[in-house]
Amino acid sequence: MNPVLEVSGLTKQYEGFRAVDGLTFSLAEHTATALIGPNGSGKTTTLSMLAGLLRQSSGTIRFSGSGKDPRSAIGFLPQYPNFFPWMTAMEYMELAAGLSGLGGREVRTACEKTLGFVGLGDAGKKRIGGFSGGMKQRLGLAQAIIHRPALLLLDEPVSALDPAGRREVMKMLKELGESTTILYSTHILNDAEEMTDQLLFLRNGQLIEQGPLREVREKYGGTGYRVLFDDRKAAERFAGAAPWDANTDGSAVTISGEAVSMEELLRFAAEHHEDITDIGRASVRLEDIFMKVVEKP
Repeated sequence: MNPVLEVSGLTKQYEGFRAVDGLTFSLAEHTATALIGPNGSGKTTTLSMLAGLLRQSSGTIRFSGSGKDPRSAIGFLPQYPNFFPWMTAMEYMELAAGLSGLGGREVRTACEKTLGFVGLGDAGKKRIGGFSGGMKQRLGLAQAIIHRPALLLLDEPVSALDPAGRREVMKMLKELGESTTILYSTHILNDAEEMTDQLLFLRNGQLIEQGPLREVREKYGGTGYRVLFDDRKAAERFAGAAPWDANTDGSAVTISGEAVSMEELLRFAAEHHEDITDIGRASVRLEDIFMKVVEKP
């Protein structure tokens, strides 16, 4: 796939402090990439430079297929979007559309359609000052996509939403990902696992790991097996009888692949098959991988 964005040696230097230090990566067309790292690792600074809100100290940012003004093909949602509280949602969307270069009779229709897409179809005539935090987050997403950008930059896009709202927005982002390249920062790693093609790990402004989720899992997750049972007691009996280190989690038992092969595990399970419902490879959580990556020397 063709790269939509190519970043090389991207650096942001403040007096006595380097917030971003030599980032190099690329984003393929129609992929979703999660920018992950502890607080202060440089995620927001990176996104702000890509969006053109901050000038980089050094390095290059190259956009592909975006015409004379590269940033006209970008949609950006900051972590804390600001609005004019006296405006209605529709007035704000029409303003955002104009700033994005849209015009003509189709603007209002596009604004109505976009508000409906983010779940604010009935709020177009309401003043933003009366919106909840979740509604403002949805409006922020709406203004970022009104011009159908080729690249969508999102800084903590679900941070202000409750679990149900997060689920809805993640569903929207998956749909947008079919026609848009997405780069987003997040602390909610369970959500990142659902719609991530590539991971970029930042620490102290440096890119310390990157790659597809599957490859990062293989590198940091090791190998292991997960045995499922009908109930917790059966899992505990199996773990207690196993000749290897076995960890129970409810009605599941996890065993390190370094201690046993699948053949040995299946042989043992055949002798202790009580209430086993499934045996397979263990799926390592992104949260566990995150801790290994950010804590490595």
